[in-house]
This record gives sequence, C-alpha cells and structure tokens, in this order.
Amino acid sequence: MRFTSRLMSAATRLSWRLTGLLSLTVSPSVFLSVASAQTAPLPRQEVPAQGTLAFVNVNVLTMDNDRVLANQTVIVSGGKIVAMGSAARVTVPADAQRIAGQGKYLMPGLAEMHGHMPTTENALLHNTLMLYVANGITTVRGMQGGAYHITLRDQLNNGEILGPRFYPAGPQLSPNSAATPEAGRLAVQRQKEQGFDLLKIQEGLAPNVYDTIVATAKSLRIPFAGHIPDAVGLWRALDAGQVTIDHLDNYMETVQAADFPADRLALAPAAQFPDPVQRRIAAVAAATKRAGVAVVPTMPLWEILYVPPDSVELGPRPDLAYWPRNQVQTWYNQLREPRIPREQYDAWKTMRNNILKALSDAGVTILLGTDSPQRMSVPGFSIHNELKSMVVAGMTPYQVLRSGTWNVASFMGLLAESGTVALGKRADLLLLDANPLDNVANVQKRAGVVVNGRWLAEADIQARIRKIAEGYR
Repeated sequence: MRFTSRLMSAATRLSWRLTGLLSLTVSPSVFLSVASAQTAPLPRQEVPAQGTLAFVNVNVLTMDNDRVLANQTVIVSGGKIVAMGSAARVTVPADAQRIAGQGKYLMPGLAEMHGHMPTTENALLHNTLMLYVANGITTVRGMQGGAYHITLRDQLNNGEILGPRFYPAGPQLSPNSAATPEAGRLAVQRQKEQGFDLLKIQEGLAPNVYDTIVATAKSLRIPFAGHIPDAVGLWRALDAGQVTIDHLDNYMETVQAADFPADRLALAPAAQFPDPVQRRIAAVAAATKRAGVAVVPTMPLWEILYVPPDSVELGPRPDLAYWPRNQVQTWYNQLREPRIPREQYDAWKTMRNNILKALSDAGVTILLGTDSPQRMSVPGFSIHNELKSMVVAGMTPYQVLRSGTWNVASFMGLLAESGTVALGKRADLLLLDANPLDNVANVQKRAGVVVNGRWLAEADIQARIRKIAEGYR
C-alpha cells in the first residue's frame, strides 16, 4: 500500500483537516524485491501433519459473545473441531495428541485484513507467512497482489505451504493501471478472470474512472476495497458500496469539510450531539453503518508516519530482528521526516481515536488490520500494536478481539466455517497463557497456534522464527 498526502500550508496547519496520507519513499513492491535480495535462502517451513489434537480442560473464548467457557475439552481432527464440551463429558481419542489446557485460553486465530505479500515465491515470502502464524494470525487478506498470489492462495489453503489462509486482491487500481474509464473496466475484467478475491482501490483515481470500476465490479460480482481517492470522497464511496475503507481514509477530511451535507448531518441530531465536531463524527459513523461499509483502521501506522519533532527516536525493538536489515534501516531513516508540530499531531490523533470509537459505537463492522509490512511494521508482530491502539481509542478488549475473529468471518460470508470456536469450525486457533479479554496484550502470551488443523507449540514457533532472525544478521 502506498500512502499519498499533502501537508498543509502554514496558514492552515492548526486546522483539523488532513488532506491525505503520506507518500512513502519506497513502495511495497520495491522494498519487497529489495528485501528478498538480502534474505537468506531458507527452504520452505516444514508443514506439520494434521493429526488429532485434544485441548484438555481449557478455557474457551468462542468469540460469538464475551463469555468464557471454563473446563472444556476441544478435539480437532482433519482440520476441524470435531468435538467440544465439558472436560468431564468429552472422551479424548486414544490417538490424540493431548495438550494441557489448565489455566490456558483457546480462541479463534486472528486475521490481518490489510497485509502485503511478496508477489513471487522466495525466502522472504515464507518468512512472512511464518511471522504471521507465529503471532496467531491464521487469515490474511492481501491488499496488493500479483499473478502468483492465485497459486499461493491454493497452496496455503490446501496445506502445501505453512501459513495463514489467504484472500488476495489483484494489482492495485491506480492512475497508472486505470488512467481512463475503459482501462479501469478492462482491469476489473482481467482481475476477475484471473481469479482474485477482490479489487484494491488506490489513491488518485478520477471520479469517472472510479464509477466505471464500481459498475464493472458490481456486474461481475467482485468486491472492491481500500483507499478513497480524494476526488471521489467519502460520501461517493459509501454510496458506491465500497466494501471496506482502510486507514480511516478520508474520514478526517470529511468531518472538517466546509460543505458537509445537511442530509448527512441529520443522521446525528443536534440535541444528542451538541458539540459540532462530535456531531459530524457521529453523522459520518451513522452514514457508514447505513451503507453497510466496513472499516480497517490501521491506527499505529498513521502514528508512525507522522512523528512529532519532539518525540524521541524509537529505540531497538525486538520485532525488527525478523525483517531484512536494509529495510529496517530505511524505516529508521524515514522517521526523520515528515515531522508535524506536537499540538497538531495530538489533535489529529485524538480525532482519529474519536472517529474509530464513534464507528464502533454506531455498529460499523471494524476489521483488524495493520498494513504490514510498512514503516516499523513487521508482519505478524504489528498486530499487537494495533490491538492496543484500538483499546486506547475506546473499544473494549472483546470488541477489539472480535474485529479480528467473528467480524472477519461474518464480513467474508464464512461464519459457517470460521471466526468462532465451535463444533464443525475450521481449526485455526490460538492457545494463550492468559485471558486476552482482561488485557489484549495477553495475545502475546502464546502457548501455541493451530493453523489449518496443524499444531505448533510455542517452543517450535520460537525455534522457527529464531532461524529467520539469524538469516538477517
């Protein structure tokens, strides 16, 4: 994903208006190819067998509600949950691998709904997949694809390669790939024929091109998601039925627009929202809910893109050991610019938090995603900062965890097979040593991960990612 932005002139810097998103010096396609050149030629990760697993006497977070089912036994076989119930009543098969669940918590695996994968099979690709799995991410929606991603999706879903279930978007639809309405129409048709799961909308599209892309996508029944081009704007994207708006793109601009439409403002009565800014935020949230559009906030990424001048440089971070050193150095270099005044940074961050809270309160579907890999955002590890930032914005731990589990399955029409811990569901699971409903940071206290019915104990996970880090030294 590539951010584009215009920083305001001095006369308007104290306003709340954010006119876009920052353009990174290096695009994902560039840094993924550069990073792969420095990646040690490690083989594919070994794929564990799909044996029978028994989580005995475990606490279960089903994620269809915020209850914890205590003292359960969950049996996994053939990649699915085949039995679940009170530990006193469920019989453990004789051939099952028993996994002690006393004092532990079993929940669905998490999703990364705005991730990026290398577009060719190389060591960096397999490292990236492992980093996702190592952090409990068992589903990834790719948001900038290439032809190989169709093959990769099938390899992952069939268990030929170790990694999360994968849903790829095609190559981004931008002014380069869709300069005219006809080019946009042909690009959509081509991506549909190739078999991509969705379209990626990028910044800069002209309104008539966007409209053609939308009409073609609807006729071919392929969803479209991602950015909102500035010339298109939030209202047009909501009316078009863009399935997700990522990065809270265009929300702050809309809230601060001089021509905020009266009919949209009526969605938030003045008597209920006396503060004019909060009323606009509530109206935008209500309109998003009414349109049935989901949001992928990617909160920490915005914060690291706009580092205030009085902030200290980020010190050593353990997660950076798992990414190519040349790209990590590039990220550190990028921290030096652009800088915005602390007062403006704090105001914008507060507004983004208020917008996310309002969207959540309005019942908008919030989907967990980070836009990794991006600046200081290592795949898999980045999800933990996202979880914490969403709580800081005012969402409850349950709401935040649901954004990466039940919400994702419901949004993708896959609730019958995933998103919760229940009989018959796919065995993509996360076993934790502490309750994440008490603190989302407990998602990092892993005992192991089940991906597509395959168990990786935490010791195995650490051994695998340690080899990744050694390859980057």
